[in-house]
Amino acid sequence: MRESAGGPLLLTSHESIAWYLEGVRTHVSLAGPPVLAVRADVDGDTLYVADNEADRLIAEELLPEDAERVVRVPWWIPPAAAAEPAIAETEVGAALRAARAGMLPAEVGRYRLTAGETAEALTEALTVAHPAQTERETASAVSAALAARGIDPLVVLVAGSERSGFRHPLPTSGRLGDRAMVVVCGRRHGLIANATRWIGESVDDEPILAVEHAFFEASMPGRRLDDAFAAGCAAYGRAGFDADEWQRHHQGGPTGYAGRDPRATASTADLLVENQAFAWNPTAPGVKIEDTVLRTAEGWEVLTIDDRWPSVEYEGMLRPATRPYA
Repeated sequence: MRESAGGPLLLTSHESIAWYLEGVRTHVSLAGPPVLAVRADVDGDTLYVADNEADRLIAEELLPEDAERVVRVPWWIPPAAAAEPAIAETEVGAALRAARAGMLPAEVGRYRLTAGETAEALTEALTVAHPAQTERETASAVSAALAARGIDPLVVLVAGSERSGFRHPLPTSGRLGDRAMVVVCGRRHGLIANATRWIGESVDDEPILAVEHAFFEASMPGRRLDDAFAAGCAAYGRAGFDADEWQRHHQGGPTGYAGRDPRATASTADLLVENQAFAWNPTAPGVKIEDTVLRTAEGWEVLTIDDRWPSVEYEGMLRPATRPYA
């Protein structure tokens, strides 16, 4: 608000509202807009809530004192449209992103639990997978394991051996075959856990691990995101891949209340900070590595970890290995 001549600000996105209200569920449809908007001012905030959602949010999502600040909005009017004039969050997007980049202890605690249970759900669903299983059956099992833990499956991708060349493989009726990839983004308390796992036959993962390590080494507090992006991309050629491999898929970046907050490019100049989460996802044909990790004062902490999943140690970090079929 100081940077925008004193505010007030109108928060309208899932990531900003969930962050500001400490992890409330802001959606009904995962594909729809938030069912509330928040007008934040120096003397307090006002919550504009769709009238048909207000009772549920007051009873199940908001703090008791929040009820006094709720303005009920008829369901046919978008909550943001009913709010009093305020500066749109799009005008201060970079500042808001910077404000939520360094996580507070309570946020880190919630993220550890969500990310750990996301990894557990993957282990549970994929331990019993087999080559004849379809991609859709696999996605169903993963989604069910996430939902049982109260984690919304925002993204569930599955690529069997015949579709390993696709970077965003929406599940089909194809079989898993000899080697398969599963990718998830699961959200709980507003925080999104991102992970990729492979099952079936193993391949040499060391080259893609070397690329990931280059991203990690460059993602230090005080550096800029575009510099970290450039350092990781430059590692593809050194690791034996086509030097332009990074151009064929996004490489990830900071994460948290958005799947990528923001997605790293050559023009994202955000300053990296301590206690910031990342999900770098370097990939090449037939290989990919991805976890949700936290950069603390002590170093890197992998959040999407389950001791039951096989791992390898690379440059002092445990990284997920391919799990053979049972």
